[in-house]
Amino acid sequence: MYLPSAFAEARPDQLAALIAQQPLATLIVQHQGGLDADHVPLLLRPGAPHGTLAGHIAAANPLVARIGDGIDCLAVFHGVQGYISPNGYASKAQGGKVMPTWNYEVVHVHGRLRCVRDPAWLLALLHALTDTQEQSQASPWRVNDAPPDYIDRLLGAIVGIEIDIGSMQGKAKLSQNQPAANQQSLLAALHGAGDATSLQMAAAIKERAKPG
Repeated sequence: MYLPSAFAEARPDQLAALIAQQPLATLIVQHQGGLDADHVPLLLRPGAPHGTLAGHIAAANPLVARIGDGIDCLAVFHGVQGYISPNGYASKAQGGKVMPTWNYEVVHVHGRLRCVRDPAWLLALLHALTDTQEQSQASPWRVNDAPPDYIDRLLGAIVGIEIDIGSMQGKAKLSQNQPAANQQSLLAALHGAGDATSLQMAAAIKERAKPG
């Protein structure tokens, strides 16, 4: 990934937070037939040296056979992203030398992918994934709310996957290269737009903005 120093995000807590908030990974592997990409929610688990990512896929997914005894992979997680109009820059009125861009947050995780077929491991993962996502619900649903025979059938139709993380690389392209005046005017424009995506973008930009 092209990574100018101004946009580099290396803080482990920030990388982990993005993965926790946006756990749907684009999981990319290379095999003899070319490149494949699947979209899988993954759970980050701490550990040495870099931790693991765990999830599950359908047993019928061709990725199961391609993983075999293990395969290198890239998991990509996307955070806030959106178009940035030059109309938000204060410097637009000072000669017009402005251009649009696209701001975004992303984390790349490189590692070794393997299948896990242990039913106890897989059931524990289902509990962990579900409990994590249900915690914002007024009445959280639990895996054990489903009938035991239904859970058993589900476990037979999926395969666990785990990535031993080799490295993590983060990028936060959030207008850090703009002067303070443009950052402040952009924040005002995003707050003025008022939609959820604009407000999320404003919060991310503000965290990294120059004092204004």
